[in-house]
Amino acid sequence: MTLPHFQENLKKYADLLVSTGVNVSDGHTVVLSVDVDQAELARFITEAAYQRGAKEVIVKWTDDQITRSTFKHAPLDVVSTVEQYKVDESLDHIEKGASRISVRSSDPDSLKGLDNKKIAAARKARGKAFSAMRKATQSNKVSWVVAAAAGEKWAEKVFPDLETKEERVDALWDRIFKSIHLYDEDPVATWTNKDKTLESKADELNKEQFVSLHYTAPGTDLTVGLPKNHRWEGAGSLNSRGERFMANMPTEEVFSAPDANRVDGVVVSTKPLSYAGNIIEGMTFHFKDGKVVDVSADKGEDVIKELIKADEGAARLGEVALVPDASPISQSGLTFFNTLFDENASNHLALGSAYAFNLEGGTEMSEEELKAAGLNRSDVHVDFMIGSDQMDIDGIREDGTRVPVFRKGAWA
Repeated sequence: MTLPHFQENLKKYADLLVSTGVNVSDGHTVVLSVDVDQAELARFITEAAYQRGAKEVIVKWTDDQITRSTFKHAPLDVVSTVEQYKVDESLDHIEKGASRISVRSSDPDSLKGLDNKKIAAARKARGKAFSAMRKATQSNKVSWVVAAAAGEKWAEKVFPDLETKEERVDALWDRIFKSIHLYDEDPVATWTNKDKTLESKADELNKEQFVSLHYTAPGTDLTVGLPKNHRWEGAGSLNSRGERFMANMPTEEVFSAPDANRVDGVVVSTKPLSYAGNIIEGMTFHFKDGKVVDVSADKGEDVIKELIKADEGAARLGEVALVPDASPISQSGLTFFNTLFDENASNHLALGSAYAFNLEGGTEMSEEELKAAGLNRSDVHVDFMIGSDQMDIDGIREDGTRVPVFRKGAWA
């Protein structure tokens, strides 16, 4: 590692995730999910959490190679079974109000060439088994943050033209640090200001209460309905204890929930999607009455078709997010093959479950009430990128008048 002051910056990164990311304070439980290759960062995060008063830090290790071996050799009944003790542990974390830190560094192609039906079955089983945790995070009952670390295989995908492994990993770490403003004089202050800026933009949209958004771009002509009393959100959120946290670091988006029954037209993806250990490219979705009625892809078509069959809600939208093409991640000119980054370079949509907090009073509603209000319910949530510098978006008011929201990929 030749990146200047790397150890110092890695520790600074850990402190930022613990403080600004999930806002750890006295008595908190923290659950950290991290790849074994990132042990040093995990140690810094653990220490930072205890320094801020955490009662316990639980580390859950992952490993691409072990996961690949499991899917390659284990039978279907093994990979599609989630033992009850794992479910019970998840429920215990919810009971404790545990803050969750997920650090992603996986190879975007980690499961390439394996049985996609087996992978889809395993993801479906996990989605059902851990649905309580999904509902807790999507209603902000607990604090959570998704962040990134530079893995060797991932770095090779982002920087294929650099000669050595060390150069590629250094370059990815540098880009991660830039994206979360770690090099700023006061990163915490930068994030506080970012939170206020995005919240202000969300407030503008909330005042409008558009009934739908109309997207146009090369290959795209899509109308997305918005439910009554929908709420746009920015960077920060409040958990059930009233504590501020950042769900994604980095982030550049404002987002809301669409009406799962009122999406019509066609939309094309503009960036690759890394999902289920495979890269999917060139997707085209056709929607009618809220549901995907046809989908194709230049690469990974079988994977995306398995996804939309996962459950009833997997073929409907659960998120609509606005990101200007001028965002720093977009202007880097890089494709990250990682949704956390690529979604913050582009307007995007998500198949699957909607966030309850994107509806006024939604966090206190039952699943049936949320569905009746138009919010999609599902055991999956998968973002895909659709934005570009050629995209226009109009907000449509209840009286039918149209308001420019985006022009040529920029806020109008």
